[in-house]
Amino acid sequence: MVGRIRVLEWEAVRVIESCCTTLNHAKQVHAHIYRNNLHQCSYVITNLLRFLTNLPHIPVYSYPHLLFSQVHSPNPFLYSALIRAYARNGPLFQSIRLYSSMLNRNISPVSFTFSALFSSLKNPILGSQLHVHALLFGFVSDLYVSNTIIDMYVKCGLLSSARKVFDEMPHRDAVSWTELIVAYAKSGDMDSARELFDGLPGKDKVAWTSMVTGYAQNAMPKKALEFFRRLREAGVETDEITLVGVISACAQLGASGYANWIRGIAESSRFGSANNVLVGSALIDMYSKCGNVEEAYNVFKGMKERNVFSYSSMIAGFAAHGCARAAIKLFYEMLETGIKPNHVTFVGVFTACSHAGMVEQGQHLFGAMEECYGVAPTADHYACMADLLGRAGQLDKALRLVQTMPMEPNGGVWGALLGASHIHRNPDVAEIASHHLFELEPDNLGNYLLLSNTYALAGRWDDVSRVRKLMREKQLRKNPGCSWVEAKNGIVHEFFAGDVKHPEINEIKKALYDLLQRLKANGYQPKLNSVPYDIDNEGKRLLLMSHSEKLALAYGLLSTDAGSTIKIMKNLRICEDCHIVMCATSKVTGRKIIVRDNMRFHHFLNGTCSCNNFW
Repeated sequence: MVGRIRVLEWEAVRVIESCCTTLNHAKQVHAHIYRNNLHQCSYVITNLLRFLTNLPHIPVYSYPHLLFSQVHSPNPFLYSALIRAYARNGPLFQSIRLYSSMLNRNISPVSFTFSALFSSLKNPILGSQLHVHALLFGFVSDLYVSNTIIDMYVKCGLLSSARKVFDEMPHRDAVSWTELIVAYAKSGDMDSARELFDGLPGKDKVAWTSMVTGYAQNAMPKKALEFFRRLREAGVETDEITLVGVISACAQLGASGYANWIRGIAESSRFGSANNVLVGSALIDMYSKCGNVEEAYNVFKGMKERNVFSYSSMIAGFAAHGCARAAIKLFYEMLETGIKPNHVTFVGVFTACSHAGMVEQGQHLFGAMEECYGVAPTADHYACMADLLGRAGQLDKALRLVQTMPMEPNGGVWGALLGASHIHRNPDVAEIASHHLFELEPDNLGNYLLLSNTYALAGRWDDVSRVRKLMREKQLRKNPGCSWVEAKNGIVHEFFAGDVKHPEINEIKKALYDLLQRLKANGYQPKLNSVPYDIDNEGKRLLLMSHSEKLALAYGLLSTDAGSTIKIMKNLRICEDCHIVMCATSKVTGRKIIVRDNMRFHHFLNGTCSCNNFW
């Protein structure tokens, strides 16, 4: 008799696993279970319940819970199946209630019970209490349970607790290591991520990709490229996620040599830009940020499929290079294809208008974006419009726009207004903007510096001293100006303001001195008001000579072939004096010079800049 029941149970489970595909099938099997008196069998009902809770649009509290409630003596596996269903589909409190019900009925949980509970928990207090229960029942040595506990603590933001669980695990697998590596990378703690990675036996693609993308996302592009090179040397397969991470790193660095190397790898894989819209969009962004907007457009044109992200990347690329008309033209081409613009698309369009002074065009599109294209303006769009109006000298209009916004202005909005006030040397509007910024971003040094520099341009040295004193009281320190340039051999050289550490610094300084003397013979005069300090003119000249982009320029002239383009990347805004020097150098040397600062690209050729001095 017992043997016959076992056969019926196995047959019922086989039918559930192989024949059930719809709710009607499940009901027919349920009827079969009743006819064969198996409705109290936890083993059979657990399998049916798991099937039901995987069907779409079947609420857990309806049929699945009713099925469970009809079993008089459910075993821990049946409990765990319903706990998992509630943990995954909600409401979560029902899974906790079921767990309590188990304990009240003296039914001991199994490892699946805890892995189900921890899988969706984001409450650190409740999670810690359940962690204690897992300890008491002896399941923390279970690999899968420990991994879900680590995952729970990571989701709660308690990395130290997650690491403690990891360190105490008797056995670990790739999931244990990778979970923490990814968590450290996302939190910005790349030292801890690197420590774990180095100790990981049998590094797989996920672990390598986590390190590459982690370094890229934490603004460590050289490290990301180093790990990508090591990944390749280890023979690890490259996928689209890895490629997008390393492409992002290359975009940050702005080095053309790396860009072409990575593109070659992408094109030789099955994730080439022609067939993969994600990689293609990333390559567009990379080439744009490496100063080669023409090649970015070649990638764009070669894509068989384009979506809103590829169009938005290309529009943003055109905008950053001052190709406003090309950006607007592409926007309308996108509309003709039936692709709807999104929030990012309009940021790119408004940036293009702002960098080219196309006020009417920008205002027209801003007015039409919600009514015609279904994109509601956000604070980011208002920041773009404040920048557009402010750069064009319409500071009063920009201020009214900010003061009448339908949402509370954020730091980006007031920052745009402060930047425009600096351009047009309007300390009164700068004071209004900075007042709000000091509340919203009390530790953002850039805002204090911009206000101080605006006062300096207006000759209000007492106000400069007051702001500088405030900076000292807050112990805010300025990030040093840094520029990097790619030498002929593809090696990227970094320079800081006042740099003395470069091995060729004496030759560089001599080349810079000779260049400036040559420029002076052609009418160049240092723009001393670019120095926001109340010091004598000679001191200002010396400070201007030590700017990092000038050192990078001199090294570029020394280390690249005559007639080749010099590309310089800078972490801060290029100052007016350096802008003048770049213009003049392009004329006297016949070189094209491209400078990427933290706002846009400047293409210098024959004594003029692509920004038309509208920057």
